[in-house]
Amino acid sequence: MTVPGSPNPASTGIRTLAGARLPPRVRNILESLLRAASDEFERRLGDMLVEFEQQLFRLADHARNPAVEAGYMHTLRTMRLNRADLIPRFMLGVEAGLASLDRSPVPNAESAATKPAIAPDSTSLKLVDDTEMDVELILRDVAQRSAARASLPLHLLGQRFGVLGAMPAFDAERLPLGPWSLCTILQDASSVLQLPPDAQQLLLRTFERRVMADYGQIAELFNAELSASGVLPALTYVPLRLRATALPSDDQASAKPRARRRNAAAAGAQTAGARARPHTAWLGLDAAEDSVDRGGSFAGLQELLAGRRTTRAAAATQRSRAAPDASAAAAELATALAQVRPALGLAGGDGQTIDGIKRAVSQRLREERGPDAELTKADSDTFDLLGMLYERVEREVRIDTLAAGLLKRLQLPVLHAALDDHEFFTRSQHPARQLLNTVAESGARWLDDNDIDPALLQPIQRAVDHVVKHAHEDPGVFEASNRMLQQELELLARRSDMAERRHVEAARGKEKLEIAKRLAAATITGMIGQRKPHKFVRALIEQAWADALTLALLRHGDDSDEWRQMLETTRRIVTACCDQGAVPDPELATQVEAALSRVGYHGDEAAAISRRLASLREDDDGASRTELAAALKTRTRLGERAGAQDKQKLAPRTPEEQAQYERVSELPFGTWIEFVSNQQGDVVRKRLSWYSKVTGHALFVNLRGQRVGEQSLDSLARMLARGQARVVTIERARLVDRAWQATLGTLRGLARRGGAARTEQARA
Repeated sequence: MTVPGSPNPASTGIRTLAGARLPPRVRNILESLLRAASDEFERRLGDMLVEFEQQLFRLADHARNPAVEAGYMHTLRTMRLNRADLIPRFMLGVEAGLASLDRSPVPNAESAATKPAIAPDSTSLKLVDDTEMDVELILRDVAQRSAARASLPLHLLGQRFGVLGAMPAFDAERLPLGPWSLCTILQDASSVLQLPPDAQQLLLRTFERRVMADYGQIAELFNAELSASGVLPALTYVPLRLRATALPSDDQASAKPRARRRNAAAAGAQTAGARARPHTAWLGLDAAEDSVDRGGSFAGLQELLAGRRTTRAAAATQRSRAAPDASAAAAELATALAQVRPALGLAGGDGQTIDGIKRAVSQRLREERGPDAELTKADSDTFDLLGMLYERVEREVRIDTLAAGLLKRLQLPVLHAALDDHEFFTRSQHPARQLLNTVAESGARWLDDNDIDPALLQPIQRAVDHVVKHAHEDPGVFEASNRMLQQELELLARRSDMAERRHVEAARGKEKLEIAKRLAAATITGMIGQRKPHKFVRALIEQAWADALTLALLRHGDDSDEWRQMLETTRRIVTACCDQGAVPDPELATQVEAALSRVGYHGDEAAAISRRLASLREDDDGASRTELAAALKTRTRLGERAGAQDKQKLAPRTPEEQAQYERVSELPFGTWIEFVSNQQGDVVRKRLSWYSKVTGHALFVNLRGQRVGEQSLDSLARMLARGQARVVTIERARLVDRAWQATLGTLRGLARRGGAARTEQARA
């Protein structure tokens, strides 16, 4: 199949389905798939080119000097001259990718999927240009995000292409119609537009919004086409889902209502814990993939915002309807923002809020165009939505931190980004939203005073300075600032990892000690068995000699000759202390004294204990036994801290607490947990770096990897059940995302109340 108006494939060496060595049925199926892809891509690419042209015109209109404006206008003219060639070249690349299923060599192919390797020339080696690296990074990011959003249809599509090519299933990177192939094809096809590097990056971002944002639907279309052609028509994939715990029956519920409620709560905790993914990343290093927020499209947000405005005065509504032609265009809005920027930089209080900026811009527009001038509905809604979001974010940031001032400085750049791209409100990984989140979290209320790292604040401040300086002239300034900031954050994360690792190694050492103590105690209990030595002698064995056994285990292990020798010595001690006819053993006393001296017993104490354990009773009197018992009572055991209190016996766990205990016992290391710190509900976020299922101990560190406490898994489970702690999940990890969800909740509540009020008025 040849696209009309396209270059002659024979002259360019581009592979086509007609020339591919494919079975007739496979060729017919691929030609049918190509027709479906052509219809879909031509429509979407046409929309992409229209938006790209509008963005170039806007950039030229916003340019601060004539040279930059002339550059954008030249790019726009060149693009208009050559835009008709882009879609045919793109479809040729798609056809070449489909034709590559014949696995034959390709001569002189220009398509990305069939481009031959070029041997490096030692005389033409050069450093890679930064702009080339930026384009490669954008291509990779677009492909990865698209693949993450459409993982299931991509999996099915790879299986079907494997059948067509008579080979194993294709992964997403090798799939002819996969995200990687399409991004590379666009890069090659866009060469006809003769775009400069910055415009080429803008085209790729527009391609992501207009084409790849709906790649899941495109992949579903391809799967449906192949299924209709008889390629694995019954192929389905159902992911494994955890079953919810069954609740008690109605009879049991009526007989025991309290037990039913407890079991339901426990089942709910287990199910919720299975669904929610714990947040384990360090600050600024998000593990969450790019996704579309539950708030939906910008049009849906405008509908919610309209419900909020139902309480406004009717006169204001009538005014907005009476003067629809007085709305400010994008260029006029940009000019008004540029004019009020100096005043906003010096003003305080109301001028440093989004609502204050909106009033200042509206006033400027009325001064320039008359009293009826106003913002467009979309721009006005953007101001209002961003103002509500900013208000929520600032509530979560401590006012005494550097982040509070940086958020004020970011208001205008973020406002520009939201006005230019409404996906700021719907994409969780929007570049401006990412930087806003990193700045806000550097001063979040969940941080303790010692959690804020001065080394973290410097790169954040540099990133904000860069955005503030270049936001009005560079649409990609947020991406560039995020890229530079990510390098600094990764360096700080490695430093925190190293500090955390040292504390984890120390905690694992304590675990080994506890395991050795338990094994030593079990060994002594097993050898004594049913025998009944004197109470005082048994205390000597279970305390002093148990410490000697523990040290031998730690040093040599349970498969060493030294450990076997200690076991033999233990048997001789038990025989000497428990058998009535035991013969005194001076050699045993010497061995015991040497072992006790290795765990810190002084000479007199070690000698006295060794004589008791070896049945050398020539100095057996009550006074010496009392002194020795007092010395043992005040002595710190191996691995114990001086002044440590005995563990208190706790009440059995309730069903809710048991469900939380099972949940925390399966949490991944590095999970962040928020602890309620006071009656006002303030929280402090700590990182669960490590825990032991053997000892039940858990280690917590802060944002800098510093140890901030230890506690048991049991106490953590009880705190979770009482609501005094909560596991931070990926969905609620980022401060800006939480603030945005709270904003949406407010809008939905107001919309419901407005709808109820209108219903009551209609009834009246």
